Amino acid sequence: AKAKAWAAQLKSAGVDVCVAAGDVSDPTSAEAMVKSIESQIGPIDILINNAGITRDTTFHKMSALQWQEVINTNLNSCYNVTRPLIDSMRNRKWGRIVQISSINGQKGQYGQANYAASKAGMHGFTISLAQENAKFGITVNTVSPGYVATEMVMAVPEDVRNKIAAQIPVGRLGEPEEIAYAVEFFVKDEARWITGANLSINGGQYMGW
Repeated sequence: AKAKAWAAQLKSAGVDVCVAAGDVSDPTSAEAMVKSIESQIGPIDILINNAGITRDTTFHKMSALQWQEVINTNLNSCYNVTRPLIDSMRNRKWGRIVQISSINGQKGQYGQANYAASKAGMHGFTISLAQENAKFGITVNTVSPGYVATEMVMAVPEDVRNKIAAQIPVGRLGEPEEIAYAVEFFVKDEARWITGANLSINGGQYMGW
């Protein structure tokens, strides 16, 4: 229902949009989703791998299910969704793939061994896929956001959010649009010489290079 409402809102604004449901953690469902989209709008030129869940707990208390659910949704989904469409991109000699990773994939986070591993793995996927497909006109990059004012983050108690913001040199949470701008840049034709990159957008909270 939420996806349909979102699609209706975009259509009312004049955007041509189609919605296809699928479980990206399941390869069969993900492939069916890709085929459904292609049957409606044709070949897919741009893919943003943006699925993400958390099952936070310290590792010594973490169940196999808590580990597997996060790895399946956050990391295995990159394979499940990208694999059915990569050949089409290679044949057409053009494509843009962007992984949405996380600051916690770069610096780690207490109680998030599963999440940090999944998000770090996404960039490993990026740089390998970038090497394999550069000669086919396909760029593959990663965006690693810090703490952004999404519904999930805003559900955190205000005092906790204030403590998080105090650790960010810019002094505030990010806005979703600030992440979208980076993705928009990566998928433009003008960004064709950028591949295998990881762009950190975190207000200065993590400044690794």
